[in-house]
Amino acid sequence: MIFIENEGNTDPKLNLALEEYALRNFSAENDYLLFYINEPSIIIGRNQNTLEEVNQQYVEDNNIHIVRRVSGGGAVYHDFGNLNFSFITNHDVKSLSNFKKFTAPVIKVLNSLGLSAELKGRNDIQVDEKKISGTAQFSTGKRMVSHGTLLLDTDLGEVVNALNVKMSKIESKGHKSVRSRVANISEFLEKPLSIEEFRQLVLEGLYEDSEAFERYHLTPEEWKAVHQLKEEKYDTWEWNYGRSPKFNIQRSKRFPIGEIDVRIFVEKGHITNFKIFGDFFGKEPVEKLEQLLTGSRYEQSSIWELLKDVEMKEYFGEIQKADFIELVYGEDV
Repeated sequence: MIFIENEGNTDPKLNLALEEYALRNFSAENDYLLFYINEPSIIIGRNQNTLEEVNQQYVEDNNIHIVRRVSGGGAVYHDFGNLNFSFITNHDVKSLSNFKKFTAPVIKVLNSLGLSAELKGRNDIQVDEKKISGTAQFSTGKRMVSHGTLLLDTDLGEVVNALNVKMSKIESKGHKSVRSRVANISEFLEKPLSIEEFRQLVLEGLYEDSEAFERYHLTPEEWKAVHQLKEEKYDTWEWNYGRSPKFNIQRSKRFPIGEIDVRIFVEKGHITNFKIFGDFFGKEPVEKLEQLLTGSRYEQSSIWELLKDVEMKEYFGEIQKADFIELVYGEDV
């Protein structure tokens, strides 16, 4: 087993790019272990609808990163109190979806720290019926990554805030995260540990059953390739939002000028069909607005830009543009 040094990087987009680069490019003759700690971020499962999983306004206001990972499963919150581990190995049909195999050494380390940790369900590590770790896997067909979280001292309040979705009446073909009771590992420890101390203890614990891991530092050329992958994939709106499965939104609200009911169909993050109904009175046909918004990214800034020169009263009577955009996109504008 070779331990990959991530050089203390806390950018989730860079760390996920590093993980994928190692998965696809490092020698198949070796197994690899990678640890990383991320700045506050929501990591979205490969098959999820990003807009359905996050409180978009909250994450924007609080500078929380949103990044899609290559593996499936649900959305998770990362911050400086969470240690992420990643095992990169050869693809093995028996190992794929065998979370017990990859969590066993981690559970052994946690037990050595005095925790009664065990794998519950398909892929969660729990202590006293509370989830302290979630895991996921991805395979290229030749190589595979099995990775997970270890919640040492995460701000659990932020987990609720960042993943608390305010949208109404949204139907999706994606996989919505299962909300479960979570706890921090620190709650079960006799004495407090910093995330750095915890990281070292877990690493030393994983050493016990084998010789000390070789430590590998990427070359400048390899780091250049990792940064390129980050820029071309993990930095992009298309990857983090545009890959969201198809979904429909129906939202309505009664204003002094009457009720406005919008029906929005979104595919790959873009509005593909937009319809407006209601009992309002307007001078201009709403079909013009429908055509204007069709094709737009389903994001607040894009909608604002398209409507910046539009006089809303021409279509609905006396209504504020911010109120209409709030109806179309989210609770807070």
